[in-house]
Amino acid sequence: MKKLYVLFCCLFCIGVGLGVYSFFNYKQPKMDLPESVVMVTPSGTPFTFRNMKPKVRLLEFMYTRCPDICPGTTFKMKKVKDHLIREQVFGSKVEFLTVTIDPSRDTEEVLKAYAKTFDINEAEGWKLLRGDVSGTKKLADEFNFTYGGLGTGRPSHTSTVYLLNEDNVVVEEFGMGAENFKEELVIEKIMARID
Repeated sequence: MKKLYVLFCCLFCIGVGLGVYSFFNYKQPKMDLPESVVMVTPSGTPFTFRNMKPKVRLLEFMYTRCPDICPGTTFKMKKVKDHLIREQVFGSKVEFLTVTIDPSRDTEEVLKAYAKTFDINEAEGWKLLRGDVSGTKKLADEFNFTYGGLGTGRPSHTSTVYLLNEDNVVVEEFGMGAENFKEELVIEKIMARID
């Protein structure tokens, strides 16, 4: 009986250990950025995920009417961008992709105003993107990014920003918002990925 108890305890400890290990070391697999999805920038330039140059990418999903975490995250991404410009890597080795999850309300004009507010400049290497409803959902689904209730007054969405390496493999996930998006950590992780 004592041997059975010891065996059970050992198996239990091994199971807990494997669970903790997999929880802290799980990384998303390579994401298949949907090549068939066509988005547009606020200037009306079409954008596809087909034949993108290898770069480290920071991917944010947001909507402009978000009252808190979306603008807080975009503001902190601007600080990261400013640092990467000083390091002379933004645009050439690092690119930001910000995708609205509310394309019906985030019109071209609304996104132009958002881009101006947060100094988002597609020529520098920060693409602010808007697709149709189905294309946006297809892209979000690839990252397990969920959202809903945007027009109901009770919106909800996943609070994650994704760091992709040059092969578009998610290598880090960061929280969103002024409290959870730590720009120093994001800069450190981006710089570690640059050749």
